Amino acid sequence: MTTGRWLVISCVAALAAVPLLGSATMVQYGISALSIAALAQAWNILGGYTGYASFGNSVFYGLGAYGTAIAMVDGHQSFGVGLGCGVALAVACAWLFGGPILRLRGPYFAIATLGLSGAMSAVVSNLGFAGKNVGLILPLYRGDELFYELSLALLVLCTLAVAWIARSRFGAGLVAIRENEDAALVMGVNTPRYKALALMLAAGFSAVAGGIHAYWSTFIDPASAFDSTLNVKMVIMTVFGGPGTVLGPIVGAFSLSAISELLASQLSTMASAFYGLVIVLAVVFMPGGLMELGRGFRRGGRHYFLDNMRRFRL
Repeated sequence: MTTGRWLVISCVAALAAVPLLGSATMVQYGISALSIAALAQAWNILGGYTGYASFGNSVFYGLGAYGTAIAMVDGHQSFGVGLGCGVALAVACAWLFGGPILRLRGPYFAIATLGLSGAMSAVVSNLGFAGKNVGLILPLYRGDELFYELSLALLVLCTLAVAWIARSRFGAGLVAIRENEDAALVMGVNTPRYKALALMLAAGFSAVAGGIHAYWSTFIDPASAFDSTLNVKMVIMTVFGGPGTVLGPIVGAFSLSAISELLASQLSTMASAFYGLVIVLAVVFMPGGLMELGRGFRRGGRHYFLDNMRRFRL
C-alpha cells in the first residue's frame, strides 16, 4: 500500500477517534465541518468534473432534510427509513428536472438551478404536511457521537465515489464534457446520460447530508433547509481546495471551516466578508485551488500567481 493511502487511512482513523478524545464542542464543530466537506465533495461531481456550476445543490440537501423529517414525524418511521425517503425524493427531483435544466450551459444553467432552489422553498412553504413556513420538529436524539460518525461515514463514502469517478470511464466522460461538450458528443460520449447520472449522484449525497443534519438539529424550516448561502459555501470550498480533484474539496472545506470559525469567534462581522474575498482571490490567483498550488510553484516558481493574473488579463 502506498504512502498516500496510509496517510489517508490514518487521517480517517484520527477523525473517527475525535468523539472518544475530544470535547463536546469539538464533536459539534466536527459534525458541521464533515457535513459541509461532504456537500462540497458532492458538488465537485457536477461542478468540478462535469464543469456545470450548480447553485441548486441546496435543493437536494433540503429535500433530503424534509423527506427524512416528514417520514419520521408524519409517517412515524425510523431514521433509516426516513433517510432513504429523503434520498429517493432528491434523486427523483434530479431525474425529473435534470433533463431540461442540463440542456442549459454556463451562467444560464447556474441561474436556472438558483431559481429551482427558490421555487422549491416556496412550494414547501405551502405544504401542510411539511409544516408550511413554521417547519417541523423531529424526535430528539441525545448523542452527538452518532451524528459525527454518520457525517464522517458520508464523507468517506462520497470521497470513495469521487476517487472511482476520477479513474473510471464515466469520469473520463465527465471531464470530456467539461473540456468541450460538443467534441465529447462527437467522440461518442452520451452527454445527456452522463450529466444526468452526475446530477443524481450529487443529489443523493447531498440528501444524505440534509437528512443527517435535520435529525441532529431536530428542527427544519424552508429558510434553513433551502438556504442558498449553503450552496455558495460548497462552491467556495471546492474552488479553494481544487475543483476536479479527489481531496481538494475536503482540504478547502476543513481549511475554510477552521478559519471561518476562528473569525466568527473573534470578529463576527468579518466572517461573511471572508468568504467573498476568498473566492475572488482563489479564482484569480490560483484557479486550480490548493491542490494545484504546489505543482504550479514547481512549474512556474514565483511567476505562478503572475501567470494566472495574465490569464484573466488583470
